[in-house]
Amino acid sequence: MEKEFEEKYRTLFRRYYSGLSFYAARLVGEDDAEDIVQDVFLDIWKRKDDIELGEQAQSLLYRSVYTRAINLINHRTIVNNYNTEEAELMKKRTEYYQPDQSDVIKRIEDRELRVEIHQAINELPDKCKEVFKLSYLYNMKNKEIADALNISLRTVEAHMYKALRILRGRLSHLHEIFILILLAFKGFFG
Repeated sequence: MEKEFEEKYRTLFRRYYSGLSFYAARLVGEDDAEDIVQDVFLDIWKRKDDIELGEQAQSLLYRSVYTRAINLINHRTIVNNYNTEEAELMKKRTEYYQPDQSDVIKRIEDRELRVEIHQAINELPDKCKEVFKLSYLYNMKNKEIADALNISLRTVEAHMYKALRILRGRLSHLHEIFILILLAFKGFFG
């Protein structure tokens, strides 16, 4: 029985392989056509105990090639749609995180800037730090600071001058925006 199947199988292979390959190539292109035809013949071989190769063999072969080709086309469509959607997602992600236009990046930079400013202020000498915070964080006038700390107006001005000089040096890489930072300082801590 197996010998008879093997002879029919070889005959079918020789007779239909090139025609099936040509047919499959019209559906899916030459690169995949041969794989489809080989898979069809391999499936028939695997099912040799369950299949009878008779007059309907040609019809079975072409239908099998057609079904596999359609499955491949559907798979390609799914993959292409997935790749298109993935590419669109990546495009949106890169636009979203683009540093010049991203609110997220600006917020991260603002947070980093606030941390850097906090650190610079906290490194000030104690009295300078206290005077600076009262002035910029609590919006107190120099006279009010002098009264609150029981020090002279000149001492307040000296501490402010020293604090600003130290901060200017510590935050020199932000030189262009240092003045804006100080003016907007309340917004950062508010």
